[in-house]
Parts: sequence; structure tokens; C-alpha cells
Amino acid sequence: MAVAFIRRRKHKLKSEINVVPYIDVMLVLLIIFMVTAPLMNLSVDVDLPESTARSVENKKDPVIVTVDAEGRYTLTLQGARPERIDAETLQTKLAAFISQNREVPVFVAAPGSADYQRVMDTMVMLQQAGVPRVGLMSQPGGNAR
Repeated sequence: MAVAFIRRRKHKLKSEINVVPYIDVMLVLLIIFMVTAPLMNLSVDVDLPESTARSVENKKDPVIVTVDAEGRYTLTLQGARPERIDAETLQTKLAAFISQNREVPVFVAAPGSADYQRVMDTMVMLQQAGVPRVGLMSQPGGNAR
């Protein structure tokens, strides 16, 4: 009797992922998004209520406290010329002025090179002087950095 030898080959398992189908799906999705992206409408129509109210106008000139880069103060009262002033005199003068004119807007102006802490200290000083609201002034149309 003849004995046949059966040879078995052992196949090694592949440890690689076949990415070809994934690439095909990705390319199809890319084409779909490229075609549909320009067609998307990103704006929303809104019907706003109409009003006959006018914009708010301040009849009074504001009080402007300017802090320069060296930390010196300049006070500009309504219709007056700007005057250099120290911190204690500024607080006293402004407290007296605000007690008589409660509705006058007060603004703090400072150049970009001024110390931020000095501007914050000025706002605290104005609050201690009894100023109810303080606004910050800026130049319109500046470049944002």
C-alpha cells in the first residue's frame, strides 16, 4: 500500500489592515462635501420689530480722565480745558463735581502704552469718589492685534 504524504502548509496570519476600502469611502465623502458646501445657506432671515425710538443722545459733555504712559493724570471737565492733576486732587475734585451732576458720563482714556494696572487703579479711585458708572474710551477704526 502506498502511503500518500499530505503536506499541510501553514498560512501565517496577516497583521496588516487593508485600508483601500477606507480610502475609497474617504474620497467619496470628500467629493460629496466639496459639492454640497457652496450650496449651504449660512444666513438666517430674521424679522426684527420696528420702533420709532430715537438713539440715546447725551446732552451733557462727558468728564474725561486721561492717564498717560508715565501714570500722570489729566482731568477735562465739561467745557473746560484739560488740566494736569495729581491723584488726591483728582479724587476730591471729581467727588465734588459728581455730587452736583449725577448724570454726567465719566470716561477714562489712556494710550495703548499705558500700564493696565494704572488704568484699573484709576477706575477704582473714580468709584471711591462716588462716580456711578465709568466708561473706557478708545479710538475708532484701530487695527486689532
